[in-house]
Amino acid sequence: MSSGAIRIGADDHHPLHRGRLVPLPEPDLTGPDTALLVVDVQYGDAHKDYGAVKRLQERYPGSADYYIARLETAVPTIRRLQDAFRSLGREVIHVKIQALTRDGRDRSLEHKQLAIHFPPGSKEAEILDEVAPVGDEIVITKSCGSVFDGTNIDYVLHNLGIKKLVVCGVVTSGCVEAAVRGASSRGYAVCLAEDACAAWTAELEAAGIIVMRDVFAKIYTADEIIARLTPTPVSPRLAAELAGRMA
Repeated sequence: MSSGAIRIGADDHHPLHRGRLVPLPEPDLTGPDTALLVVDVQYGDAHKDYGAVKRLQERYPGSADYYIARLETAVPTIRRLQDAFRSLGREVIHVKIQALTRDGRDRSLEHKQLAIHFPPGSKEAEILDEVAPVGDEIVITKSCGSVFDGTNIDYVLHNLGIKKLVVCGVVTSGCVEAAVRGASSRGYAVCLAEDACAAWTAELEAAGIIVMRDVFAKIYTADEIIARLTPTPVSPRLAAELAGRMA
């Protein structure tokens, strides 16, 4: 288990879920219909020296310490997921916050009220170098919380033939959860890479995982997801046994 994992409950289910939910089925992630969705890992909200994190630390020193520490492990983990998907020729799709206008007049009411504004061409609107798009990977911009409510991502995924999504990014209990819920309600099978996400506090991190687990998504570590991307090889002994049964 990765050190970044949020495991709650002895059987990976929060006590509130027991007896109430039938766990979501285990997804088959071995086909080209599985894509990686990286949410909002940009300078404006995922780097200590820029944007929201810098402002929060300046105004309330120490208030973003958990988030910053979490990013230090989550960002490299996201990169490992990207590398795994790229090595298999799978889609890696990036989502970022960016207004259409310099003054942000096109932003959602939600972002206006929260003072979230990353103008086009700004450093804050750039995806972190460590997890930046490669080649012609798709980048979808939004000016609201949920990428599924404020963009044409569903149309794009449909055109790509994507039916399953592995989601990671920031923040776990905010835009990541909104993406997971939006994808689930539109019929996608969703997996969350819990150690490839970050939230402002440990409490928010845990709460987001509790809400999503086996309701909107299967929760795995990045290592567990990477292991699921390729078919499990059949041992020579089992292959011989199967061949004997079929003879």
